[in-house]
Amino acid sequence: MSLPSYSVQANTDTEIIHAPVVLDIEGLSLNADDRRRLQHPLTGGLILFARNWASRVQLTALCAEIKELRPDVLICVDHEGGRVQRFKTDGFTHVPPMRRLGEMWMKDGKAGEGSGAMAATDAATACGYVLASELRACGVDLTFTPVLDLDFGESSVIGDRAFHRDPRVVAMLAKSVMHGLLLAGMANCGKHFPGHGFVKADSHVDVPIDRRRLKAILGDDAQPYQWMSTSLTSVMPAHVIYPKVDDMPAGFSQRWLQDILREQMGFTGAIFSDDLSMEGASVAGDHTQGAVAALNAGCDLVLLCNQSLKGGKAVDDLLDGLQIAHARGLWEPSADSEARRLDLLPQTAPFTWDELMHHAPYHQALARLPG
Repeated sequence: MSLPSYSVQANTDTEIIHAPVVLDIEGLSLNADDRRRLQHPLTGGLILFARNWASRVQLTALCAEIKELRPDVLICVDHEGGRVQRFKTDGFTHVPPMRRLGEMWMKDGKAGEGSGAMAATDAATACGYVLASELRACGVDLTFTPVLDLDFGESSVIGDRAFHRDPRVVAMLAKSVMHGLLLAGMANCGKHFPGHGFVKADSHVDVPIDRRRLKAILGDDAQPYQWMSTSLTSVMPAHVIYPKVDDMPAGFSQRWLQDILREQMGFTGAIFSDDLSMEGASVAGDHTQGAVAALNAGCDLVLLCNQSLKGGKAVDDLLDGLQIAHARGLWEPSADSEARRLDLLPQTAPFTWDELMHHAPYHQALARLPG
């Protein structure tokens, strides 16, 4: 596949009606470059990492500083529980990996058939509520969860982030987590469509290839997306190539995103690309080429992570490159995509941290999880 190349030039004056770029920042507060990039018309979101965390007071101040500059920017984080939890100290609850919920589902004990499943769904709701309410109390809008990948036992990058091998168990537990998120006023993001759990390779450092046929994937890995198409508010596709379906990874594939996810499954929420700096995205070209390919395939937002460090030239190149691509007619901003981005912003006021301390039932439900 031949992809166009882009040279970085001065910003154009072309009107932009769509802010698809989710970028990051270097430190614990905004520097001059961060402020400039956050005010760029293409910037629609910001993703936080552990390096942006020192304490609840610091995180709350940082989020307030971001919102003062750009009230509409979506502040995001990968905060799933287990080993993918960016903020772990100063009162943040240590949420266990999602596999613990799957294990609880399978253990009825003396309480009778199905009791494990019911206890697991209750604990899953508590997980979602605790994750979202603590993040929102500090000013974070969205966490990229739940993971809908199936636990085939082969993928080290997914591993215990997955609920279970059975897509029915995954769907019910994920929906319960999403219920907890909703109770705290937060949207959700199912990932990694149509499924990353089958392949061994890690798309952070490799280009995974899943050689199964479409029927096998739709009948197993992708079923949670079909069953939850009306309750998922956003989806993140995998940087995995499924050559029996398309030569490009799912996040750069119209077949996967438009024909299957939107048309066949009826999904109407926002679609985020996974991080464009990952090795799995390299087949789409440089960051700008990847962003254009993802947006043209059907993504509403594109992530570029860990590129603000040491001056952040890659972030500036992407912002400039997307403007040039738009001016050349290689990418068309979408008012519908922008509306889907804005729909992910919380619509209710968050609880304060002190108010969260009175929500003991959620923490009690979490305490019943094994391990």
